[in-house]
Amino acid sequence: MDYNHRSIEQKWQKFWADNQTFKTSESTAKPKYYVLDMFPYPSGSGLHVGHPLGYIASDIFSRYKRLKGFNVLHPMGYDSFGLPAEQYAIQTGQHPAITTEANIKRYREQLDNIGFSFDWSREVRTSNPSYYKWTQWIFMKLFDAWYNKETDQAEPINTLIQRFESTGTIGVNAVSDEDVAVFTAEEWKTYDEEDQQRELLKYRLAYLRESTVNWCAALGTVLANDEVINGVSERGGYPVEQKKMMQWSMRITAYADRLLRGLDAVDWPEPLVEMQRNWIGKSVGASVKFPVPQLDTTIDVFTTRVDTIFGVSFVVLAPEHELVKALTTNSQYSEVEKYIEITSKKSELDRMADTKTVSGAFTGSYAKHPLTGEDVPIWIADYVLAGYGTGAVMAVPSGDQRDYLFAKHFNLPIIPISDSQNLEEAADPNKDGRYINSDFINSMTYDEAVPALIERLEELGLGKAKVNFRMRDAIFGRQRYWGEPVPVYFKNGLPYLIKEEELPLLLPEVDKYLPTETGEPPLGRAEGWKYQNEYEYELSTMPGWAGSSWYWMRYMDPHNNEAFASKEAMDYWKSVDLYIGGSEHATGHLLYSRFWNKFLKDLGYHNEEEPFKKLINQGMIQGRSNFVYRLLDEEGKGTNTFVSLGLKDQYNTIPLHVDVNIVHNDILDLEKFKNFRPDFAEAEFILENGKYICGTEVEKMSKSKFNVVNPDDVVEKYGADTLRLYEMFLGPLEQAKPWNTNGIDGVYKFLRKLWRLFHDAEGNFHVSDEDPSKAEYKALHKIIKKVEEDIERFSFNTSVSAFMICVNELTDLKCNKRKVLQDLIIVLEPYAPHITEELWTLLGNEPGTISYAAYPAFNPDYLVESEFAYPVSVNGKMKMNLPLALELDQKAVEETVLANVDVQRYLDGKPVKKVVFVKGKIINIVV
Repeated sequence: MDYNHRSIEQKWQKFWADNQTFKTSESTAKPKYYVLDMFPYPSGSGLHVGHPLGYIASDIFSRYKRLKGFNVLHPMGYDSFGLPAEQYAIQTGQHPAITTEANIKRYREQLDNIGFSFDWSREVRTSNPSYYKWTQWIFMKLFDAWYNKETDQAEPINTLIQRFESTGTIGVNAVSDEDVAVFTAEEWKTYDEEDQQRELLKYRLAYLRESTVNWCAALGTVLANDEVINGVSERGGYPVEQKKMMQWSMRITAYADRLLRGLDAVDWPEPLVEMQRNWIGKSVGASVKFPVPQLDTTIDVFTTRVDTIFGVSFVVLAPEHELVKALTTNSQYSEVEKYIEITSKKSELDRMADTKTVSGAFTGSYAKHPLTGEDVPIWIADYVLAGYGTGAVMAVPSGDQRDYLFAKHFNLPIIPISDSQNLEEAADPNKDGRYINSDFINSMTYDEAVPALIERLEELGLGKAKVNFRMRDAIFGRQRYWGEPVPVYFKNGLPYLIKEEELPLLLPEVDKYLPTETGEPPLGRAEGWKYQNEYEYELSTMPGWAGSSWYWMRYMDPHNNEAFASKEAMDYWKSVDLYIGGSEHATGHLLYSRFWNKFLKDLGYHNEEEPFKKLINQGMIQGRSNFVYRLLDEEGKGTNTFVSLGLKDQYNTIPLHVDVNIVHNDILDLEKFKNFRPDFAEAEFILENGKYICGTEVEKMSKSKFNVVNPDDVVEKYGADTLRLYEMFLGPLEQAKPWNTNGIDGVYKFLRKLWRLFHDAEGNFHVSDEDPSKAEYKALHKIIKKVEEDIERFSFNTSVSAFMICVNELTDLKCNKRKVLQDLIIVLEPYAPHITEELWTLLGNEPGTISYAAYPAFNPDYLVESEFAYPVSVNGKMKMNLPLALELDQKAVEETVLANVDVQRYLDGKPVKKVVFVKGKIINIVV
């Protein structure tokens, strides 16, 4: 019988589903291994061939680990809350849950079609109330927690309340807002409930504060920094402006040091680790206060170079800084307001990236230098961010390039800070230059100046040593509908949690998925939606990263109604052993996940400090676009004639993208092209050798470039096993590589060749129980060793090449030995599970599946060479190769060689003077 990939693959996909072949249990003595993919957002367009790359790699590793005797957890689910479904709902009026369900169904069909060994009994969906009940529960725990710097962990808020009741704020060392009150236990007890709640909100890990956010009016929501590109929304390209709003935030900065330390304990790609380190951005320096007498306040700045304080010639505030309005004088009001409006149109990322543009506005006010008492002008500029540090910087033009450009542009003083005449040297604390502008630190080195200055500032009450982080607390809210409701209601303007037994707080029905006419989020449209029919609920929903920040734990125990996961399940699975996903999540999902994981550990819900032990970032599969070349007339207008690639330079043409699905091996299907677009129906062609050859270019896969390849089409034509092997064959997992359908035929032919090893010339199944030859065993054990080494180092592409070589060798040897072929298909099973299941059954292995067979043991004896094809030369000239046993000594070699008929012919009767023999290298006969 011939190899019928469709019937074989459908048969085994049904078998796996019916028998729950990959359902995982904790009741086993096997060692555990947890393999996880970053779960997808189910979009309406479904998967293209680039999407399954990481899934195929993780599936190969999961299947391999089962063969090696591990109990493998390999789950899949859907990150199913999100803006796309909501935008579609706004356009059509259809509930996001309906489109999300349809999209999930499409994804499931495509995933099943590729033959993944997911444990579908553990599927999770972030938009399912049984799941987001626990997302809400984790939020409640964060709200009811504070971070104790003494114990370096989160603790229940009740422990802080108890300290306030017994000793007030004495001895409390907490991560908190800057403006916390100092009070005694007696004073705390005099506070009414509202005052106590206001003060506790300054300590809670989930808290409300006024924040500067990226507001997108067209989408009606706040966007994260990574959702804004060049001042517009990533999705839809709508304008985004900076706006101040009351927002929920997560105090991720409490974990900054632990997040940094944890990077030393994980096996992650170094570029990704470096991205997180830079994002967290630990800096050791000083907090300095610049007095503003007219407002009876201070401007607080953080600096890593307090030694340059005598070079300060102005102070710069972020345009959003809370003091800007009060500091702006009447004469400067118009200029400042205009500048603030311009700045609001830029995203924070754009402001950080723009290092060349110099812009700003003078407030008209002055601060006092904390050490000299001199007046220092106060400016605003968009290169200072409200959310980073204190939103203010002390500008030292002689020590900082950006301050220098600003000072030069606005003709501000540039005060030298050292005896160096070079800006870079002056800014380098490792140089030996002495400070020259103050008697206080004159002639001091950097190491001498810093502690002396901090001590002086502390004496004056105008500064102290401080560690700062670039990372800011994470905004935790979106003004949209399709997200998790925040389990909070408001009483007298203060937030309170609903009761745990009232979870989940379900999304209410609304008439439209748009903000209300008064600007409230869509949940404001819900009629009668109030807590206990009296108190207003929070109308924002949680951000997209909420549900994905803990989902790997839910996979451990997905049907538990009493906990997000049982302690027993988490003690067994512990953490993810292998996580595969995109590097674009470095400073989003991967950072937030680590934060929530550490928090839940602090509260005793599990024991692991890090969620993902090993992480691999798969590269992108790029599209391979095809082009046709439209002939232009004398006026430069397009005609309906198209010129083949090799002839286009002879004509005036313009390239047009053409659907890659109507091109095969770069040859255009002319009839399908005529049906491609109505205006091409009468197209004419200038051919070369009777064919139309298309041009090619590697680009990102996109519908607009007509280069999207649907995996369903590939599976239908070539099979899922071919798709799996081919995606691995394209190149190293971590690297970007172009999709090229031209090469897929070779992989398909390989599988057909494998199939023929098990069948005779008439197509009948036929294997032999004879013992294999040494050459056959050698071919087998080479592939056993090669694939094991490749999979362990995630070098999947080289394994595919090795499989092809192995099958070619066995074909040449006419091998049909059961002892070789059965082990071969076990080794191949992780890559091509359908064909190997079928061949396993044909070999008589009943009942069931190859999935839990044992990976063959490598025997190095079979790779030991016992024979060598010696190059035989006469007087130094190579004449022939002669296979001889490596065990032969000089005498035996001479006798064997000189007795050979072909050698005698080359000697032509001449007497032999000597035979030069180098074992395992050469034989040279001297005559």
